[in-house]
Amino acid sequence: MKLKTVALVGKPNVGKSTLFNKLAREKISIIEDTPGVTRDRIYREIDYLDYKFNLIDTGGIDKSVSDFNNLIEIQVNIAIDEADVIVFIVDSKESISENDRYLANVLHKSGKRVIVAFNKIDNKESLVHKFDYYELGFSEYVEISAEHSVGITELLDMIVKDFPKYEAEEDDNRIKISLIGRPNVGKSSLVNSILGSDKLIVSNIAGTTRDAVDTVFKYNEEEYVIIDTAGMRKRGKIYENIEKYSLLRSLKAIDRSDVCLLVIDYQDGIKEHDKHIAGIALEKGKALVIIVNKFDNVDDGKKREFTKLIRSEFQFIPYVNIVFVSALLKKRIHLIMPEILKAYESATRHIQTSVLNEVIGEAYNLNLPPSYKGKRLKIYYTVQEDIKPPKFTFYVNNKNLVHFSYYRYLENKLRESIELEGTPIILKFKNRRDYDN
Repeated sequence: MKLKTVALVGKPNVGKSTLFNKLAREKISIIEDTPGVTRDRIYREIDYLDYKFNLIDTGGIDKSVSDFNNLIEIQVNIAIDEADVIVFIVDSKESISENDRYLANVLHKSGKRVIVAFNKIDNKESLVHKFDYYELGFSEYVEISAEHSVGITELLDMIVKDFPKYEAEEDDNRIKISLIGRPNVGKSSLVNSILGSDKLIVSNIAGTTRDAVDTVFKYNEEEYVIIDTAGMRKRGKIYENIEKYSLLRSLKAIDRSDVCLLVIDYQDGIKEHDKHIAGIALEKGKALVIIVNKFDNVDDGKKREFTKLIRSEFQFIPYVNIVFVSALLKKRIHLIMPEILKAYESATRHIQTSVLNEVIGEAYNLNLPPSYKGKRLKIYYTVQEDIKPPKFTFYVNNKNLVHFSYYRYLENKLRESIELEGTPIILKFKNRRDYDN
């Protein structure tokens, strides 16, 4: 199901980042220790009771800063456009400012549901300016202290009160594909090329996600769904190129995908933002293929050089395959679907328990884990718990003895022995106390 989106807005220094971190405290990234991926996320997926929603941080709104009209106001509009609920954070210890009034006016015009959160409620003296904010004309207010975890449950209850309880998508065996990446890397042209290369378009389904069209097409007599975020309405060059906006677009597409195609502009090179988006797909556990677009002239030397650069910049996803294409010239488009199918098959692969334990047993005997204070990690047996992505649980004597380097060693050994190209895998360790010595 499509997750609701909640945006935090407010002027600087009202405790917005503290609240963001507090609400996201239970969200643990699977790439937290991965080099090369920035951790300053602007979103989190929040689990609360029977609900899930996306939480967006929009940055501080300060009308006095330079370039306000071109940058900060755009950020406010992003929050308004993307959010189902907006939490307007104000500092209860301060009187209403020009920035507060400006934001209130913008939010009223949006027609969106707004919750005003009085932050920094530490004692009765903190409420001195509380009633001043009622003149802003909103109907929902809550008192919180993000720093001291006061009122957080009340805020969450207010946020989700009209949200549907989370339910997994109904079974749909069709593989869902999304193209993700920075603006202007050729996603729209690539979608058209994929759909136009000997494929039969079955239908266009409007409104499945905001501003997006799902296209059902056939490949080798099987139906697939391509999630076309590239077809979203344009809001102007500045708006379109705001990094946070393109991240939000990618996030929505990634959520609903089985396989993501990360499109990189060969002519523009690799940017930090490309790694941000790849990190999101990894964090969501999605199968991935890297598509290098605008590679118009086949040159094996340049291809090898750029491949080497990709492997260097994307060290956290060495298992992902790379396809060089030209959407403009419709070159090598036929190579994309086989890689999508390969990545999907890896992500949904079930491995026999006997095979899995044979692989892990050989890896363990080949390279024993280092001992720590006279104790050494023992692996009793391993099982596969899930798919999309494949999740493996190792029953061990003491999970605290698992060093990060040995985690990577076991992952690499699994990949050497089992076809897992294109998908992340998750290794979990549990104590099997019955076997402790």
